[in-house]
Amino acid sequence: MKMRLLQSFQVISPLWVMAVIGAFPFWSQCQPRKFRLPIEVQEASGLYIEDEQHFWWINDSGDGPFLYRTDTSRVLRERVEIPHAFNKDWEDITHDDQGRIYIGDFGNNYHARKNLRIYIWDPQTHHTDSILFNYQDQCHFPPAYRRRNFNMEAFFWHNDSLHLFSKPDQRYKPLATKHYVLPALPGKYAAVLRDTLDTPHRVVTGAAISPDGQTVALVAYKFTLQWGFIPTSRTTVYLLQDFPEGHFLRGKVTKLPLRSTGKGPTQYEAIDFYDDETLYLGSERTLMYWQQVRRMHIKKHKTKPTSISEK
Repeated sequence: MKMRLLQSFQVISPLWVMAVIGAFPFWSQCQPRKFRLPIEVQEASGLYIEDEQHFWWINDSGDGPFLYRTDTSRVLRERVEIPHAFNKDWEDITHDDQGRIYIGDFGNNYHARKNLRIYIWDPQTHHTDSILFNYQDQCHFPPAYRRRNFNMEAFFWHNDSLHLFSKPDQRYKPLATKHYVLPALPGKYAAVLRDTLDTPHRVVTGAAISPDGQTVALVAYKFTLQWGFIPTSRTTVYLLQDFPEGHFLRGKVTKLPLRSTGKGPTQYEAIDFYDDETLYLGSERTLMYWQQVRRMHIKKHKTKPTSISEK
């Protein structure tokens, strides 16, 4: 019996070796499903994927004016300081078709800021410009509690404009994200309110548009204390498709829940498309959860319509 098993192994094992060798190029090209971020990126609030070697990150408030580059590993590859910039409350990052990078310094937790800014940085010339802006529909700083929907943590560039999506104060209902539009040019502007989308039990913390311009992704979460002291969180990705040009919130919506890792609550605030069917999402560091990146495929998901409130 032992001789038969040994002979069988001698025949089969080369076949297995050939199969493994043949499959290796495929494995080597696959991107990891998740990976940790380096210690320098503990509060990942924005992500721009330039290519597989250039994942650009920003930290939330409390850090300097830095961009951090990783690939799909936990190793920090590069840190770039943005000249003539200050990180008051950086919340998201995007880019245009000329390679310029836009950094949203528009975090507004108390809905009272009058110095909202978006930095425009050119990696080729290392020149920095700014967009200064206010919201067209904000008259009070801060407004009444139930009108506090002027915090901003999500935006992207599309067709020479910047599209911003608000984060309301989650203590007050109903919850919705407002879509504002700005010119992607240095200057001082009023952000124009375009549409509103109800997001029950969720607040939007990141946004991205696919390379083909056909899909918008909004990451949103709910963070609560269960029984008054146990922190819990739930994360959903809203896919927006089949929309009229520039009116993303009027499209069809698919809600994709992000499964819990079982390691405690976390906050996903960074999102970008790797390609038309692949998203990467970055989470912040918490007491129980290391800062981490997760990949999501969206090809097989179907869309369904949802109602919006137009303004």
